[in-house]
Amino acid sequence: MVPLFARSAGGLDAVAPSLPDVGPTPIPTPFPRPAPSSTPVVRRSTPRAARPSTRRLLPAHPPLFDWLERRFAPGEATLWVGASSALEPLLELLYAGSALAGGRLSLIEGANRFHPYRIAEAGRGVGTDPEAVLDRIRLARAFTAYQLVALVDGWAKEVRRVPASLLIGHDLPTLFDNAEELPAEERTPLLRHVAATLQELLRTSRRPLLLTLPHGLAGFPGLADCGPRLFDMVRVEASDRALELTAFRDGARLTLVTRGPHQVGLEAFAPAEPKEVIAPWGAPRRPTARRSRSG
Repeated sequence: MVPLFARSAGGLDAVAPSLPDVGPTPIPTPFPRPAPSSTPVVRRSTPRAARPSTRRLLPAHPPLFDWLERRFAPGEATLWVGASSALEPLLELLYAGSALAGGRLSLIEGANRFHPYRIAEAGRGVGTDPEAVLDRIRLARAFTAYQLVALVDGWAKEVRRVPASLLIGHDLPTLFDNAEELPAEERTPLLRHVAATLQELLRTSRRPLLLTLPHGLAGFPGLADCGPRLFDMVRVEASDRALELTAFRDGARLTLVTRGPHQVGLEAFAPAEPKEVIAPWGAPRRPTARRSRSG
């Protein structure tokens, strides 16, 4: 397995520290009741689904997850823009990091590219149970543009029924590019409808939303003007041995590079820890089955 480094503007950080220890859960103590008042005070409570969670979406370590955590905000959308070959390995690491933090994902798969074995391997790479990663993803898969519209229309009801810490729409516009199944004149109105529905979804649920868009805003008509409020956009570019991430909100940059077979990481100079986490990227994938032999 090839370890991973994160190189930012401030220097080079190893993306392989130990997992944080989980401390005891504090038990709330009862507070004394206030003295009765002659004038009743009426407080309007926010609906349960609309209360933003203060729990982290991703763990603080490795540093890659902390960098990605700062790109999300409750009730707003974050865009990942880049080629699918660069976005999908990063997305699989996000699935693993969310499970490591105890989160749950609600995913609408628009490109029919969900790879359970690769996602499980990403979970194993960051030190969590591979099955737990898959168990914490609630997947809705569409095969036509009309099916995807129906899934997005029912997303708010689904989130109320099964709460999720992060909503993900993977390459939603792809199904609208099939001219044989969808007339060209219907593409833009349907995508604008999807964008407006996403805006209402985030307004009521107050959950962060991640949209992966290989073609950027130009490939999703209506998202910029009638879609949800955009919190940040991260451009992901891949080269032979590196993955470059650029956040448009603050201009922060992060480079993920593969480590050579005999290269020493920064964690070698740190005090010994009980566990080590290695986040692989760009390494050959392990075989998932044995080849059969005839005879």
